[in-house]
Amino acid sequence: MRIIDSHTHLDFTDFDHDRAVVIQHAINNNVSDIIVSATTAKGWQNIKNICDEYFNICHPAYGLHPMFISKHNVVSDLLKLESWVRENRAVAISEIGLDFFIDEANEAHRKTQETLFVSQCEIANKHKLPIIIHARKSLDIVLKHLRKFPDLKGSIHCFSGSEQQAIQLVDLGFNLSFGGPITYDRATRLHKIIKSVPLDAMLVETDSPDQPDIAHHSQRNEPAFIFNVIAKIAELKSLEIDQVAAKTSKNAIKLFNLEPF
Repeated sequence: MRIIDSHTHLDFTDFDHDRAVVIQHAINNNVSDIIVSATTAKGWQNIKNICDEYFNICHPAYGLHPMFISKHNVVSDLLKLESWVRENRAVAISEIGLDFFIDEANEAHRKTQETLFVSQCEIANKHKLPIIIHARKSLDIVLKHLRKFPDLKGSIHCFSGSEQQAIQLVDLGFNLSFGGPITYDRATRLHKIIKSVPLDAMLVETDSPDQPDIAHHSQRNEPAFIFNVIAKIAELKSLEIDQVAAKTSKNAIKLFNLEPF
């Protein structure tokens, strides 16, 4: 079994004291590849260092997160992002998107987020890289912008939208990525979506260190726990665990241009 964790923040300080142990724990639990997504330009070098050290398992994705607008110098950071992905290995532009849920998301803040998102989509499109999208209370606007980039591919990380939005995203060629939240009994709407969305359009993730599954509630999340997400999808879709692991890994390999089986 080969499992690919399609979205983590393994660079966060939560892992500074035991990152090597966490990565080995992941390997011991059949995780072969981990995508490490950025939040700010300041963190890109750390992600590069981690992914260089663990070259065979950790893969870097660089971007400017919508929740960190106050930490971005939008104009200069966008210029820096384009040169960074031109000069350094990257499997995606991430984590990018729109977050209209946060308190500071007034009209001006939303416009800045949209400018940042569209600009990063343009960079990804130019460099033929997929994108990993963060979207809260904003999927209709995300969809509006994605339609401007018919050749762009990517995933919606920790998908939490409606069934109609899921269908539209899949029709655009995007993957829906699911993590720990689907393992909770109360996530009935997500369970319905998982039953209806084709496995061909699914990825799995942990979003480590955040969003742990029900078995690790209130604990620090880590890639080794991704098996529980796969098991839940298998249960909901009446499939074997191996089938879900194999297909979601194949989807991730194709999207991020990883080494094949």
